[in-house]
Amino acid sequence: MDITQLFWLFFIFSALQPVLQRRYLEAMRTRKIAQIEKKRASRVISLIHRQETMNLLGFPVMRYIDVNDSEEVLRAIQMTDDEVPLDIVLHTPGGLVLAATQIARAIQGHKGKVTVFVPHYAMSGGTLIALAADEIVMCEHSVLGPVDPQLGQMPAASLIKVVEEKPIAEIDDQTLIMADVGRKAIAQIEAFAKRLLSDKMDEARAADVAAKLATGTWTHDYPISADEARELGLPVGTDMPKEVLELMTLYPQPVRRQGGGVEYLPVPREREARRGLSGH
Repeated sequence: MDITQLFWLFFIFSALQPVLQRRYLEAMRTRKIAQIEKKRASRVISLIHRQETMNLLGFPVMRYIDVNDSEEVLRAIQMTDDEVPLDIVLHTPGGLVLAATQIARAIQGHKGKVTVFVPHYAMSGGTLIALAADEIVMCEHSVLGPVDPQLGQMPAASLIKVVEEKPIAEIDDQTLIMADVGRKAIAQIEAFAKRLLSDKMDEARAADVAAKLATGTWTHDYPISADEARELGLPVGTDMPKEVLELMTLYPQPVRRQGGGVEYLPVPREREARRGLSGH
């Protein structure tokens, strides 16, 4: 076998390796989802977004909630009997309001119990989806986030504040238009969040929590912990099933060429029992 043949064999193996690895992970995820469904007698739907890398050019692509996600989630719910519980595994930075709203409406309209599991974070549109669930299960350090609308890279609440505080003559037309859209967007999200919360708390409390989440009380990336979510009145628990955490490991973040900054042995580590002085 000459050097050219070795080169082509290496090239073919390198090209096939990502495909084989992806197929292996897909099979493992299918098995783990089936295991959770059997144990909990539920329909499991994962909505997990990682930063992906394009196959050939290697450009990172940030995933977020889009209309494709809403179509798939709605299809999965439609294929599920009304009385069968739904378990949504949610890991996302957020995304399109339209898609998140569609998913949240479908979840709230499901007759069976809906549990949203947040192993790490569900921000923005992810939090909007979580508000529709009957129960939100978080880890001790998992976080939710505010649902205040963003117009491009700018918070709607901040645009409104600029228009309210500056003389109208000093504000350009585009900013005025965006502020007007921002007012409408906040009103819409606030009303929708209140509707999602209305079956979990009284109307006054639902209105207060919806306003806090939707009107720019915090920065958009503010982390709402499980304790703070409970203080808001959200139905949050922290009894995260180990199977859900195991499922998350089957959605690995693509490895960057320079390597990551965190390493550990991926096995459970328990404290070793100390021996007595006699050695027994």
